[in-house]
Amino acid sequence: MNNAATTPVKQEVFESMKPYFAEDYGNPSGFSNFSERSKDAIEKARDTIAGLLGASGEEIYFTSGGTESDNWALKAIAFANRKKGTHIITSKIEHHAILRTCEWLGKAGFDVTYVNVDENGFVDSKEIRRAIRSDTILISVMTANNEIGTIQPIREIGTIARERKILFHTDAVQAYGHIAINVNECGIDLLSASGHKINGPKGIGILYIRKGTVIGSFMHGGEQEHGRRAGTYNTPGIVGFGKATELAQASLATRSTFESELRDYLIDRIIAEIPYSRLNGHKTKRLPNNVNISFKYVEGESMLIMLDQKGICASGGSACTSGSLDPSHVLLAIGLPHEIAHGSLRITLSEEATKEEVDYVVEELKKIVQRLRSMSPLYEDFIKEKKENVQ
Repeated sequence: MNNAATTPVKQEVFESMKPYFAEDYGNPSGFSNFSERSKDAIEKARDTIAGLLGASGEEIYFTSGGTESDNWALKAIAFANRKKGTHIITSKIEHHAILRTCEWLGKAGFDVTYVNVDENGFVDSKEIRRAIRSDTILISVMTANNEIGTIQPIREIGTIARERKILFHTDAVQAYGHIAINVNECGIDLLSASGHKINGPKGIGILYIRKGTVIGSFMHGGEQEHGRRAGTYNTPGIVGFGKATELAQASLATRSTFESELRDYLIDRIIAEIPYSRLNGHKTKRLPNNVNISFKYVEGESMLIMLDQKGICASGGSACTSGSLDPSHVLLAIGLPHEIAHGSLRITLSEEATKEEVDYVVEELKKIVQRLRSMSPLYEDFIKEKKENVQ
């Protein structure tokens, strides 16, 4: 129940990777036939990944994952375009790979505007338009939020960016392979994605860079990736990402329908059967597999521990911030008070999930919430006050 954090490598993906560990292990940057086999496999994966985005293979650059891709996009664009301006626009609910990079850029002399979101987590394209200045060089808004699942109006934002001749980057790590994205139709100039979110291996990602975009290198050294990203190719990882993309593309429509129906069933049961709970994010304009619920008078960390004891793996938010005791910046941005944000649970399904598993989760969750509330002085005071008001 925590597939937004990571996913298992599918057997077909694992099998596609195996030859490039110990058989066709040649360095793809070499000039032998042995090396060519690895190089050909990489280029095939590159074309497959590009195809899912409506891009060309030469616009796909391999990285170590979404965090590197986000850092590369923001830092390299900022410094490459510094003479044009120093203003960047992003949203308050971005992944920390974006927010902390923006914070770093702020210390390096750039000015960052963080636009608000509404109660469902939507970025208002009108707010983006109002935030644009004569020195704005980049807009970065995620395709879909990793915590509450809200899908952003990327096409509208891309249109605005194109009209004003501003580069547009989107962090699509949580959305790639789960919803349809076409970089040309949406006016996207740069896009980040990661293999392990779609049943591919960890440690491999991509940055899509539209042809003609002025951007500097992020990793310096050899001439790999047209000199833009140095380092020996992770051939097994790239091949695995390509295969995972192929499988994700083939099942996208049926998987989305299945996960959406199961998601809605789970949401409806929780809201109906556990009082004082609320859905975070939009009811329908959300990732097919994402469920994020807040429970009043419940402490989230205790809830996660008790779920884990019942064999249920879930999350309080982004896996990248699981060591933090602070409430989710996303939930605070949509207007939740600290005490409710602290009692939030993110459940993310997969195509392997079953209705029986979902029913088990709901039944155990009901018991856990009831038990935690029975130990809460705040909940006790709330019930007492409610009874007095009725009398």
